[in-house]
Amino acid sequence: MRLATHALAVVVLAVPLAVAAQPAAIPRIGVLSPGSSGPSPLLNAFQQGLRELGYVEEKSIVIEYRFAEGRPDRLPILAAELVRLKVAAILTINTEASLAAKSATKTIPIVFAWVADPTGGLVVSLARPGANVTGLTTFVTELSGKRLQLLKQAVPDVSRASVLWNSASSAATRVAKEMEGEGPRLGIHIHALSVRSPDELPKAFESAARNRSGALFVIEETLLLPHRTRILELAAKHRLPASSQYREFAEAGGLLSYGPNLPDLFRRAAIYVDKILKGTKPGDLPVEQPTKFELVINLKTAKALGLTIPEELLLRADRVIE
Repeated sequence: MRLATHALAVVVLAVPLAVAAQPAAIPRIGVLSPGSSGPSPLLNAFQQGLRELGYVEEKSIVIEYRFAEGRPDRLPILAAELVRLKVAAILTINTEASLAAKSATKTIPIVFAWVADPTGGLVVSLARPGANVTGLTTFVTELSGKRLQLLKQAVPDVSRASVLWNSASSAATRVAKEMEGEGPRLGIHIHALSVRSPDELPKAFESAARNRSGALFVIEETLLLPHRTRILELAAKHRLPASSQYREFAEAGGLLSYGPNLPDLFRRAAIYVDKILKGTKPGDLPVEQPTKFELVINLKTAKALGLTIPEELLLRADRVIE
């Protein structure tokens, strides 16, 4: 009898020890993107940010990727998939993906990394996002005038310029309106080139030519970004010096770019995800605005257009492509 009691005690003691010995569950997070599953500098930057924080994909963290492949209508379906997987957090890329994720869940934390106006339906305020959504925005006031000023410095003789944007995007429309307001101050008449489909791009450039535009500013977002190469081909065909917000535009052949460093925002998004995994509520994490801006000038494009970029502008550039 004493032997049986002793055996039972061993079994009882062994149960909690076995439970304690089990490894902790590996956190699983979701990534919801409107783009394709091909190579992405932005997701590479996010993954790098996780590695810098000590995470190793498939070993200490699992990432579930969902790509809409350029079809925004698929975003709600993919968001629902991530919710069913019960991921610990969702990284969303752009406004549409963020809104789809927010509609799909009120409890799973959402971190956005490329949203121009998060107060337009995602968060209560930048300082106090509330609910289950926070992240990093590209929104900064008073950049429209700065960008036009840089374009004017690069192309001093310009008196008429076109602004190309997706009129279905409220954020892009707001920036376009800002540029229309800033143009007269710099002696530039702004010609609006609003499109709702990539198929409208050739006609938009024909309109710029009829308007005798001497330069072009492209407001890149979900609709236009995948068609950057086509836009730059049309700009070259019409000999239009083109500029935009992001360095990748100038690297691809645009004349210049000025704006936040997108890879840096995505790297910092990893910090938000890490804090959430460690217990911080997303509503307690203020939305971060960009603090790092880059001016990139493409001298090869300037030469092809017969432009001489002023030395003082070159000295201010963070990168000059020769």
